[in-house]
Amino acid sequence: MENQTPHPVITDRLTKVYGSTVALAGVDLTVSRGTVYGLVGPNGAGKTTLLGILAGLRHPTSGSATVQGRRISVLPDTPAFDKWLTAREVVALSASMSSVDVPQSRIDEVLEEAGLGDATKRKVKGFSRGMLQRLGLAASVITDPDVLLLDEPAAALDPAGRREVLDLVDRLKGRSTVLFSSHILDDVQAVSDEIGILSRGELVFQGPLDRLLSEHSTTTYGIRVVSGVEDVLAALAQVPWSGTVSARGSVVSLESPDVDAVQRELVPLLASLGHPVVSIQPISESLESVFLKVTS
Repeated sequence: MENQTPHPVITDRLTKVYGSTVALAGVDLTVSRGTVYGLVGPNGAGKTTLLGILAGLRHPTSGSATVQGRRISVLPDTPAFDKWLTAREVVALSASMSSVDVPQSRIDEVLEEAGLGDATKRKVKGFSRGMLQRLGLAASVITDPDVLLLDEPAAALDPAGRREVLDLVDRLKGRSTVLFSSHILDDVQAVSDEIGILSRGELVFQGPLDRLLSEHSTTTYGIRVVSGVEDVLAALAQVPWSGTVSARGSVVSLESPDVDAVQRELVPLLASLGHPVVSIQPISESLESVFLKVTS
């Protein structure tokens, strides 16, 4: 990218109020250059409002938002185009609005990458919502923008279409700074370098995904025994490193935030009880459960 600022997207105590509703409450967002930043949150959390302010389409009530770059592209969640244009004409028009000299061959390449290689000469009038989102993404990336703002870019797509769009976004790493919102956690996990979680207008977490999981997740161990489930439950309930304990059939579930203590003490404890153990299986907490925990 030509713009070498380390953080091309920054907000400082960004606040947006609609009447009595606080859509954003003092959001301090920082997006590093060349990264893919995933913005997640429940419906009504403020994601679209935040992207709208960054795109210059809405004005903040207070605070500031800065987006730096020679070329900035924005894709709304429901893109719309003149119905009489073909897909190729839409992307060519987008390319013509930039000072970048885009080869004609690149237009076809971008449409192919967006999954519209067979629809380049079709008029937009007959496009489905999913095809419109693909077309919008193609039109957004045609000029290799410094900053790309995407609002739910894969929301209307089937799993195969989502994968194509995410692959395209992933290829932009290092070339563009991408900030995209999504309610599909698997999509965010698949391509994001960092994530931000909005909840009721507040940014409750910002940072790498692995830090989110390490700070807010617990590990559950599934302990399958031949017999003595009640004895195992009673023993685990008495040790200080134990968390939530439950049983289903012959499997005892142990959820504990102290992974080191579990790894050090669990096997000796089970051995002391004298009941045959079939297996001990660690089960990592999912991103969805961590997300629900952080936003609750």
